[in-house]
Amino acid sequence: MSDTQNQSKSALLPFALDVAYIERILLELCCIPSPTGKTEAAIAYVEQECAALALACHRTTKGALLITLPGADEQRPHRTLAAHVDTLGAMVAFIKKNGRVQLTQIGGYAWNAIEGEYCLIHTADGKQFSGTIMVTTASSHVFGNRTSKTERNEETIEVRIDAMTTSEAQTRALGIEVGDFVSLDARAVAAEHGFIKSRHLDDKAAVACLLGAAKALDGARPAATTHFFISNYEEVGHGATAGIPAETEELIAIDMAAIAEDYQTSDEFSVTICVKDSSGPYDHALSTRLRSIATAYDIPYKVDIYRYYSSDASAALRAGGAFRTALIGPGVDASHSFERTHRGALVATTQLCLAYMLDTQQ
Repeated sequence: MSDTQNQSKSALLPFALDVAYIERILLELCCIPSPTGKTEAAIAYVEQECAALALACHRTTKGALLITLPGADEQRPHRTLAAHVDTLGAMVAFIKKNGRVQLTQIGGYAWNAIEGEYCLIHTADGKQFSGTIMVTTASSHVFGNRTSKTERNEETIEVRIDAMTTSEAQTRALGIEVGDFVSLDARAVAAEHGFIKSRHLDDKAAVACLLGAAKALDGARPAATTHFFISNYEEVGHGATAGIPAETEELIAIDMAAIAEDYQTSDEFSVTICVKDSSGPYDHALSTRLRSIATAYDIPYKVDIYRYYSSDASAALRAGGAFRTALIGPGVDASHSFERTHRGALVATTQLCLAYMLDTQQ
């Protein structure tokens, strides 16, 4: 990566971004298993980065992480930026007679999106067993055209465990039981031409952007006291239903922006401002202000609507949050499948977060 790629600065933003840092955090975080319900290691990683950046943080009762950056004007209403470290995954639902296991999903995805993926089974006593997620009719030499015709669902998808087991008793003897978590191999890669491809860019890309914004500030204060709420139950719908600071008057969820040709305006090179999702419209005035900020700082952005999507801001509102909300995030291709984004989207998202934190309009 060249020096110009290592440091990115908008012509108008007073702080430069350490792009190499953002990418490193993203790749490392993606490789830490953290399916919803088992996020301790990912939260601990973010805590470690907070310590390195001298950021004050503490855990909520639910295990989320709250980071606080004191504002230049502490009398201004507080702002909160929310992102999540929990990811898609699964749990052991049933141990089969052949020793393989059936899964129950954590989060929403198509079964074919994980077929052929390497995984880890995490036992209650701390052991890990690698495996591969397979369709039960995987061998075309045995099943012929049934391999392609088999419907992929919870009964036809199984985990082939990398251990000496061909029976239910042998699998249980390993310590594997119903309820054990199953994490998917992220396969995180910094590819050519600025692309980053990995599972779990939703939403570890946003967490990396927030840490990148804090690093860019380097101790300088945002306009108002700003909290980073790193939630751990977003994929199952209740991440931000508790723990948002009571002083918050504006809450912005930072989450991935979905891309699809002929369906969406989002792309992999910009930050998206989502003005409506399945929960309804976000606050018009706040979304409009974010558009104005992006324009003022020459930050590439798109405006979009997502029909099959909700965010931590949606969850916080449903829980009775009395604040204005908005949703932004980097464009991610193939969401909840084999995801990919670009350095440009990470930079644009981090710049918009930083510019919003410095904004004095509220």
